Amino acid sequence: MLPLLVLVFIVLPLVELYVLIEVGKWIGALPTIALLLLDSILGAALARSQGRAVWRRFNQALAEGRMPARETFDGAMVILGGALMISPGFVSDAFALLLLLPPTRALIRSLIMRVVIRRGPIVLISRTFGSRRGPFGSGPRPPYGGAGREWDYEGTAREVADDELPGGRDA
Repeated sequence: MLPLLVLVFIVLPLVELYVLIEVGKWIGALPTIALLLLDSILGAALARSQGRAVWRRFNQALAEGRMPARETFDGAMVILGGALMISPGFVSDAFALLLLLPPTRALIRSLIMRVVIRRGPIVLISRTFGSRRGPFGSGPRPPYGGAGREWDYEGTAREVADDELPGGRDA
């Protein structure tokens, strides 16, 4: 874990700085800054569109009654990619593009899943909120399940356009 932290917090910023200096020498300081600004704006737009697509697939998986594991993982990669894209630097933008574009995101997801699966079994224990049964069958009631409640909580989510917000876009 320590080598990864050294790479992320020491080596990567130094590489970013080196690349920025070299690009600045090659095309000039103002064009480099303009390119970084344009890159951040386009990256934010890409992150937004990919985030919406992942959100639609997430809701579709819930509507179909299946666990949205892939969609959740894709959402995390889109968030990370968006954060990397907005931060200044060309190296981080290259990594961000890998996370934001669906074909490379699918490849990264499959590679990470292979690594996780090789490390050992994945156990998922799921239970209903408020159930009288414990996680392994009958047993004591959980402290968070209300007294005498026998129902599940259900909810829905939908994407809201900016013009549907009360008070307009700034609300």
